[in-house]
Amino acid sequence: MDNYVTGAVIRSLREGKRMTQEDLAEKIHVSAKAVSKWETGKGFPDVSLLEPLAEALGISVMELLNGGAIQNRNRAFNMLRGKIYVCPVCGNVIGATGEAAISCCGVTLLPQEAEEMDDDHRICAEIMEDEYYVSMDHPMTKEHAVSFLAAVSDQGIQFVKLYPEGAAEARFKTSRVKAMYAYCNRHGLFEMKIHRPNQKRMK
Repeated sequence: MDNYVTGAVIRSLREGKRMTQEDLAEKIHVSAKAVSKWETGKGFPDVSLLEPLAEALGISVMELLNGGAIQNRNRAFNMLRGKIYVCPVCGNVIGATGEAAISCCGVTLLPQEAEEMDDDHRICAEIMEDEYYVSMDHPMTKEHAVSFLAAVSDQGIQFVKLYPEGAAEARFKTSRVKAMYAYCNRHGLFEMKIHRPNQKRMK
């Protein structure tokens, strides 16, 4: 695949239909923040959203994908100098220790930009001996699920890949962990910072 849907294409088509970001988000059951991220080049819609997105915008999926090649703008966020990349086509997850030009399935990937947890994406971490037991109360369907959980320290990233119809939970070694991350395939990356790792339960 040489091309993938770009933010400029989504915005142009949305405005052509006289829709706000909120209108489009409601039609495809995502947040307005997610639409804003796509349109500003800070992320891509998951491949599972292409058909409903195209329908909402009044075009075919192929027309939606025909908007030109994606540019990697290196929009990064500070995650102990590391970055997380997620392929919107196959769901592959890649961690990098610094700036990188990464592509998967023919798509040049952007580093994910994490948001603070909200009520629908709340990460819970409980210390059990030398591990964190991390869990989320989140749908785990094929259409809407948490794709992975991650624990980040100054030494690296621990990933646990999750699957639809499974539990949204994982275990991580506690050593030097500074933050937990969860990736929702509809709403993007969410962060929980670990300020007091000796606390028995964090939310």
